[in-house]
Amino acid sequence: MSDLVPIFDGHNDFLLRLLHDRAARETTWLTQTGEGQLDLPRMKAGGFAGGFFAVYIPSPKAHDAPDLQSLLREPPFALPLPEPVPYEHALPIAMEMVGHLLWMERSGHLSICRTVADIRAAMAAGRIAAILHMEGAEAIGPDLDALHVWHAMGLRSLGPVWSRPTAFGHGVPFAFPSTPDTGDGLTPAGKDLVRACNQLGIMIDLSHLNEKGFNDVAALSDAPLIATHSNAHALCRSSRNLTDRQLAMIRDSDGMVGLNYALSFLREDGAAQPFSGFDPMLRHLDHLIEMLGEDRVGLGSDFDGAEIPPDLGDASGLPRLIDAMRAHGYDAALIAKLAHENWLAALGRVWKE
Repeated sequence: MSDLVPIFDGHNDFLLRLLHDRAARETTWLTQTGEGQLDLPRMKAGGFAGGFFAVYIPSPKAHDAPDLQSLLREPPFALPLPEPVPYEHALPIAMEMVGHLLWMERSGHLSICRTVADIRAAMAAGRIAAILHMEGAEAIGPDLDALHVWHAMGLRSLGPVWSRPTAFGHGVPFAFPSTPDTGDGLTPAGKDLVRACNQLGIMIDLSHLNEKGFNDVAALSDAPLIATHSNAHALCRSSRNLTDRQLAMIRDSDGMVGLNYALSFLREDGAAQPFSGFDPMLRHLDHLIEMLGEDRVGLGSDFDGAEIPPDLGDASGLPRLIDAMRAHGYDAALIAKLAHENWLAALGRVWKE
């Protein structure tokens, strides 16, 4: 629909859904099955114009592993970090997930984008504009040779960790109440990774990285600091949310934060429990805008990776979020910035376009 506000999104886990449902990937991508939160029809219905498509390696399921979602519903909680995933295990899974993204491109409805100009061209043509992103660098060895291979394949964004250790650094555990100050900083290989990403023009994502690792990236990187899907710790004391000090550092670097839609990162009590309306999302947006300025805040849904507010539901519900922004007093110019313009401008700064 022509009156939809185009939305460029900071994070989704749709490729993980395809990994778990290989045999039905055509149906999962091209038809509205009612499963998950993303597919092409619902993207089109909601104005979802593109975003970061994450390559994420699931932790091997142990028989005694806790049920994450059930634990998140009953704060307080402090889950131990999962064990590291070896490079040899991660690499074929990552390759399969990128294969799914390349297949989506061949379907004619999506373009893998390497520049802001690519993103604008895809959006103008009505194709989903996808950035190849890694959430956790397990599929890259400490020698970084694979980083150059992935870059040649189109990788333009990378988070050194998910919420577990890698060869490069330490993720934050799922914990509430907790600060992000939960462990050591970047390893020597992690510092090399930051420098190499700067040289190659790969965006470094700070979501999931602990506070000492965040500080190390800030000290080393010559690029703006970006957190693709994180919220305000001042409003929800989750280890995954960013403190005002971190937000100020992102602001001073001319960086960017994308609002995460996960219930447990939005609610003041940290519980992954449904709520009516959009007030917690708007409160976090207000705080992020206050701390960062209206040019450095966007959306980072975590679609297909999190439980989200039921009144949003899935990608087709994005116009309801936009309507809530209008009712909250955001004007058309600010909504356009939050929906897509700020992400494209921030990527231009990171990629030096």
